[in-house]
Amino acid sequence: MSTGYHVVVLGSLVPDLLQTLEPVQGPTGPGLKNEMMLPAVLDPWAGHALFEAAHVAAAHPGSKVWLVSLGPKAKLQQLMMSIAQKVPFELVAVDGSASGFHDAFDVAEALAAAIERIPALDRSRLLLFGGCASASRDAGATVQMVGERLGITDQFLSADELTVTADGVLTVLERVEGGQYLASKVSGPPCAIAWATGSLPEPPNNPQVGMANMRGIMPALQKASSVQVGAQGGTTFMSLELPKQERKTRIVKDVPLDEMAREIAEWIKA
Repeated sequence: MSTGYHVVVLGSLVPDLLQTLEPVQGPTGPGLKNEMMLPAVLDPWAGHALFEAAHVAAAHPGSKVWLVSLGPKAKLQQLMMSIAQKVPFELVAVDGSASGFHDAFDVAEALAAAIERIPALDRSRLLLFGGCASASRDAGATVQMVGERLGITDQFLSADELTVTADGVLTVLERVEGGQYLASKVSGPPCAIAWATGSLPEPPNNPQVGMANMRGIMPALQKASSVQVGAQGGTTFMSLELPKQERKTRIVKDVPLDEMAREIAEWIKA
């Protein structure tokens, strides 16, 4: 297609997955201990979506990629320093909490409002990308809710591959049960795709791409609109604690498999 696509990627920061996360109850609600001090990374599923978006944009002249991120501005700036050299994109920053304890409905509302404010966005060419899940907000519903708010009815919520024919037909391989794929064809945008793993590796760092991105990232962070996510929500957390580790070992011999399975099932029920 000569006009290309307008690809909007939903993706934000999450605490580094190698860190030990301890939930705490704060004055404004639940959170993580020393959350602002934890090193942050781009959500892994959002990373797949961003790399796939860059691949689509590179293959179709006239395309453009926006990354819409909700999180504290200071943390977003740190995150952009690490991913700006990966692929070309324009940042749309929303200054707010990136806590994983917020409801996906409130997050989707803030993200959809930010997308609607993008002045150059052409809805008829829109491909909405995001992760099928999240390392913090693992509701698996954010992309779907944003798509609904934008009036996008063609949605694929666990995709691994996207191909585009010469006449603009989109073919999406979507995960289904039994390790199989559902192949769907769409005549064209708009559509929403939530990526599972994708099929592309992480791009190497490119300093030229990084410098071009940073020229737009810093102004985007400075003018980021502030939102209160989940402040008036109906979700209440009664308590927060790490899962308890419990180990009970009993060494036996010559026990039939059926008997072992029955004992394990009874222990789980208890």
